[in-house]
Amino acid sequence: MSDRPSTPGKVCPTCGTRLSEDATKCVVCGADLSTTSTAGKNQDKGVQGSRMPEITLSLPIALILLAVILGLGAVLVFFVLRSSGRVVEPTPTVTVTLTATATITPTPVTPTLTNTPEPTATPVTYTVNSGDTCIGIALSFGVSVQSIVLLNNLPADCGSLSVGQAILIPQPTPTPTSPPTATLSASEATEAACEKVSYIVQDGDTLSGIARFYDIPIAEIRSYNGLTSDQVYSGQPLEIPLCARAPTPGPSPTPTPPPPYSAPNLLLPADGTTFPGTDATISLQWASVGALNPNESYLISVIDVTSGENNRVVETTTDTSFQVPRSLRPTDGVVHIFRWTVSTVRQVGTDDNGNPIFDPAGATSNPRVFSWASGTAPAAATPTP
Repeated sequence: MSDRPSTPGKVCPTCGTRLSEDATKCVVCGADLSTTSTAGKNQDKGVQGSRMPEITLSLPIALILLAVILGLGAVLVFFVLRSSGRVVEPTPTVTVTLTATATITPTPVTPTLTNTPEPTATPVTYTVNSGDTCIGIALSFGVSVQSIVLLNNLPADCGSLSVGQAILIPQPTPTPTSPPTATLSASEATEAACEKVSYIVQDGDTLSGIARFYDIPIAEIRSYNGLTSDQVYSGQPLEIPLCARAPTPGPSPTPTPPPPYSAPNLLLPADGTTFPGTDATISLQWASVGALNPNESYLISVIDVTSGENNRVVETTTDTSFQVPRSLRPTDGVVHIFRWTVSTVRQVGTDDNGNPIFDPAGATSNPRVFSWASGTAPAAATPTP
């Protein structure tokens, strides 16, 4: 075999295919041969293997691609599990949201009751005169003593009236009268013909005592006044039916004594007055309780309190003044305190010696005191040398 000279050409650096010298592209693998060196250089180099194309990615793009791949994988797993029946979809729960609605409750308005006072009669102003008493004034105006006491803030016994004092007299409330009838029944005629006296219960009064005083059975007084018991109280008005009184034997009936008098109101001297040890006369004065009967008097009691009440004077008089006797004036050089009171008494008889016997006919006044200085001081002892 004859030796033929080798045909010059190129060797593909990728697949090793021998190509012509002027080939620019490998007909087998398609490699670009335009950048390759000459055939002589290619023969000196060994055959190189194929290289994978390189892709260069930035970090943000790589993260986005990773997220997309994970998301696609999760979706794929979800659909696979759903198709196998292992995924239970949650039942949607409807949540009801309650919105509080404010309800305006109207507050009821309580009406204010206005008390319209009924018109009352205007009281009458009366000036106390000498000899006036609460009982007499009340009888004159047709009102009760209690109403005068309450309207003028007077003591319960109404014993503080003085001459010239202005007091208010309440007007009695008019009582509508029933229409007159043609004729009166026997009981109504008897009631109309019965004479009655108004009486105000005083302190210490009892129903039996009042009935005995007027000589009227207690049952009659209870019946006329609608009483359910024998209890009475001070200031209570009573109607005394004189027609129920038993007839008095004898040719002339005994005059009925007046009811008990109120306590006299002391006038002069003022409470706590001091009198010097002179010859001046001390005069005690008080207001009259009314016209006294011939057998009635004022009882004056003057007591020397400083001397232990051993030195005293008790006398009666029909006047409204009394002069303290000079025999009571102290002579020991000490100022003495005297207490004096006035009450009304009624003579009911005489004792064996002819002295009058008195019974109380009214309440006793509130006590007053005055001071009386000694008229003559005791002589000083002469020292012995």
